[in-house]
Amino acid sequence: MTSFLESSYSMVHMDNAADQPSVQQFMQQLEKGTDESKQETMRMILTVMLNGDPLPQLLMHIIRFVMPSKTKALKKLLYFYYEICPKHDATGKLKQEMILVCNGIRNDLLHPNEYIRGATLRFLCKIKDAELLEPLLSSARQCLEHRHAYVRKNAVLAVSSIFQHSEHLIPDAPELILTFLQAENDNTCKRNAFVALSSISHEKALDYLTIVFDDIPGMDELTQLVLIEFIRKDAVVNPGNKARYLRLIFDLLEASSNTVVYEAATSLTALTSNPVAIKAAAGKFIELCIKVSDNNVKLIVLEKVDLLRKKNEGVLDGLAMEILRVLSSPDIDVRKKALDIAMDMVSSKNVEEVVMLLKKELAKTVDQDYEKNNEYRQLLIHAIHSCAIKFSEVAASVVGLLMDFISEFNSASAVDVIAFVKEVVEKFPNLRASIIERLMVTLSEVRSGKVYRGALWIVGEYCVDENDIREVWKRIRASLGEIPILASEQRLLDEQPDGENSEQTSDSSKPAATPSGSRKVLADGTYATESALTSESSAAAKLEAVKAASKPPLRSLILDGDYYLSTVLASTLTKLVMRHAEISNDVERTNALKAEAMLIMISVIRVGQSPFVKAPVDEDSIDRIMSCVRSLAEFDTKKDIETVFLQDTRKAFREMVQAEEKKRSAKEAAEKGKNMTQVDDVLNIRQLSKKSTTEGADDAVLDLEKATGGDASGEDLSSKLSRVVQLTGFSDPVYAEAYVKVHQFDIVLDVLLVNQTSETLQNLSVEFATLGDLKVVERPTTQNLGPHAFQSVQSTIKVSSTDTGVIFGNVVYDGASSTETNVVILNDVHVDIMDYIQPAHCTETQFRTMWTEFEWENKVNINSKAKSLREFLQQLMKSTNMACLTPEASLKGDCQFLSANLYAKSVFGEDALANLSIEKDGEDGPITGFVRIRSRSQGLALSLGSLKGLNKTE
Repeated sequence: MTSFLESSYSMVHMDNAADQPSVQQFMQQLEKGTDESKQETMRMILTVMLNGDPLPQLLMHIIRFVMPSKTKALKKLLYFYYEICPKHDATGKLKQEMILVCNGIRNDLLHPNEYIRGATLRFLCKIKDAELLEPLLSSARQCLEHRHAYVRKNAVLAVSSIFQHSEHLIPDAPELILTFLQAENDNTCKRNAFVALSSISHEKALDYLTIVFDDIPGMDELTQLVLIEFIRKDAVVNPGNKARYLRLIFDLLEASSNTVVYEAATSLTALTSNPVAIKAAAGKFIELCIKVSDNNVKLIVLEKVDLLRKKNEGVLDGLAMEILRVLSSPDIDVRKKALDIAMDMVSSKNVEEVVMLLKKELAKTVDQDYEKNNEYRQLLIHAIHSCAIKFSEVAASVVGLLMDFISEFNSASAVDVIAFVKEVVEKFPNLRASIIERLMVTLSEVRSGKVYRGALWIVGEYCVDENDIREVWKRIRASLGEIPILASEQRLLDEQPDGENSEQTSDSSKPAATPSGSRKVLADGTYATESALTSESSAAAKLEAVKAASKPPLRSLILDGDYYLSTVLASTLTKLVMRHAEISNDVERTNALKAEAMLIMISVIRVGQSPFVKAPVDEDSIDRIMSCVRSLAEFDTKKDIETVFLQDTRKAFREMVQAEEKKRSAKEAAEKGKNMTQVDDVLNIRQLSKKSTTEGADDAVLDLEKATGGDASGEDLSSKLSRVVQLTGFSDPVYAEAYVKVHQFDIVLDVLLVNQTSETLQNLSVEFATLGDLKVVERPTTQNLGPHAFQSVQSTIKVSSTDTGVIFGNVVYDGASSTETNVVILNDVHVDIMDYIQPAHCTETQFRTMWTEFEWENKVNINSKAKSLREFLQQLMKSTNMACLTPEASLKGDCQFLSANLYAKSVFGEDALANLSIEKDGEDGPITGFVRIRSRSQGLALSLGSLKGLNKTE
């Protein structure tokens, strides 16, 4: 890990390089300034030096005017300067001035103030030059015996650092630190000393661990943490000690510190895969998750439990109920994570307990007001759904509970429930009778159109008993109210009291003059007037009163303009009549039901064309209802109609359920397959394998190396070349090209500059500017470029959204005279949105909800020469990086039309939805249609719509 950290560097941003003082100005400020002004000057000097200018002329001035100061803040800045200043001359020898520096450092190491001593010792940890360290060694050793702990804790780290860089200077460092460690009483000093000892001598650290082994459970938190880390590393080097270490770590699981418990549990899982140990560690993780209040910590710990579950299949299933205790947390993300883990741990042994707890949580969402209550309720419903589908023994009790809550839930939750009921009623035939009975009771209480549609579909498909059909018919009639709807609504309107009539009645008692012609004369001799506007508003008020009157639920939904529900009602009534005719010999009752069904359907159409509804009925709904009327009239003679209504619809739903089941099983198999070892895979036996640098490396160290880019796998040459963008022409004085490297949230432009002239280009700089949600955070430094010379510079640009962005700029350098400036304009670099878009999946309900909420839409016309509709769909998914949500079963078959939903998510958390509707005109005709792209932000919708390859096939 140290290999790549050694090559790291610091850079401090300077707002305006033109304001940088000259070396002479720096010298004057150091000579004449106060301690406060010198601090500001030193900060400026450090900034300039960190940005590439070493300023070697200032060393003597800083020794003369800054080193003698007693101000602590200035002293700290002085040591920052010593850390980065050039210490060697051109021949590689130590500069003469460094003798004075050494003298000043030695004085500070013996300074009576412990802060200055400590800061100086911290500086020694960063020095690697043996020639500079040698005269300071005795002073540093003396600090190990200082009375103040702050000095001692930094002194022990300084001794360790000197030993690591120049072992010959202090060969007895391990023994020295071990002696110090045994005599030390301060906890921080002991912690630092053990860290130092373990880094320079593993054997001596092991000796100390052996001495204090029995006392470790009673030590302080800091010391316990470093000892646990050492144990984890030593168990790889000395496997024989593992049994002893495991007993100690089991004891540390009961420590009072949450940090120690977390580290002990992590170490336990790293040292052994014994089921007892894994369960104990997982139990402690769950306990921590309940105790700790920080939601980020809860999520990290739950992720640990999830990893343990995946690596140890079936071992943690008994802890499902413990995981569900985390639901007491108010944060929705923590609850979601806990539910996801618990659902993967449910088995036939604990499913009843899990479902019982979920039922209680569901009841709480009705009675209590949680944060994001509706979202939490949906999570619980989905969890109960998955349990019921996997384990049929709990389906009956679950369905009953959820159906009791249908009328109390909000629309989204109730829709989830009814979708779950549809799946259960298909998969478990023995529950159909009880479900139909409960649905009949709840029909009069449902207030959501989507839920009513689902309930009507269920009773239409699965009512197969004569008595059930009659009972459902009564419930539907009761929910519809008086039929015909239009006549009853008109009668209500006529019965409304007329405000003007009552006013005229009260005025009739007054004496009135005899009317002349058609005019009415009032008592005071003036003519009475009547406003047409008043009569119209009165009629409108009466109509609104009729609309606002209390009505049965189904009638109310139809009058509100839910004609999709009306078509489902017509289809349900048709199925019920056909099934009654099939199972009953009572022809008169069948005819009566048929006539009443036709009356209801025609009544719905009539009222949909009247002013009593909020929106007029659409043509598609009229066609669908009228086709049901014709089917009722003709099904006695045309048996194919009866087959379509009674068999084909249920068959289609059955196939859909089976397709979902296959998809679910395939997903589970894929998850299990990730942890499987194939029969022909190579077995790695650690004891027989070749020693490597990563063998036995600590997981935490490897994780840190990955996070800091230490293990970044090299890109192949072809992928690098594809990202090279030419910025200038070959005939320009300066040729420039950029390698565009995209990280998750930023873009690095590695620009190659080539001087194509025979003259040196002075003060050459590359200036970049951006358009869109891009921001230049690191600008290239100014360079002097010799004749035909090459130079690479870098610029970092921050990306904050997936909006289309453009990077443009120019190369500027000085001309022959000081007042002349030459500029070379660069080609624009366009940010590729595909680097930030990733395929994602969501449920149909979530897709519809987002489609309704998102306000930005980009409609792109399609005109393609692709060979088939499926080929165009595949091309669209590839060009937009979106995943197809439409099930494969729905896309099967060969026809001239295709419709599909697609979904993707950006790395910034933005959702992108797309709906594709295309058709093909003949075998060799073009594919035409459109794709509608929706997102919450305008930029994402426009960027996806303008992608190359979306409008036509290459």
